[in-house]
Amino acid sequence: MAKKSSFFKDFKDFISKGNIIDMAVGVIIGGAFGKIVSSLVADIIMPLVSLALGNVALNEKFIPLCEEAKAFATATLAKEAGVNIMTYGNFIQTIIDFVLIALCIFIVLRIIVKAKNKANAKKIAEEEAKAKADKEAADKAAAEAAAKQAALEESTLKQAELLSEIRDILKNK
Repeated sequence: MAKKSSFFKDFKDFISKGNIIDMAVGVIIGGAFGKIVSSLVADIIMPLVSLALGNVALNEKFIPLCEEAKAFATATLAKEAGVNIMTYGNFIQTIIDFVLIALCIFIVLRIIVKAKNKANAKKIAEEEAKAKADKEAADKAAAEAAAKQAALEESTLKQAELLSEIRDILKNK
């Protein structure tokens, strides 16, 4: 029984951490982003590829794996008939999909990293400027303290000289 409560406690701790929420949001946004890029591939890029290939739909390209599959003009018709085919066109479209998703993610991450680096550089520059200002203020305070100490020592020396003169005058009388 203690193991169950420990399991649920550990699970609760895992769920309550902030980074799990960030990860969940990332997965949801990533899924939506994947759908957008898939639509870009299927609805915009692949029709252009089809046009370049002479109005041939790439996702309909297939290799017949049996004699009866050779009778069908498209992969959709062959699949509906239940014949054995290899749809290499879908595979090529999926590869294009993957490459474009990877490219888009790379571009977004690169922008984010550059923005973070710029923010970090600005923060470091601000910290260095603050450290320099603090050092200058400390140097100024040290110089002022040294000047006060020198003035105090000079004043003490003058007082000692004055007291010596007074003593000498009193001795001569």
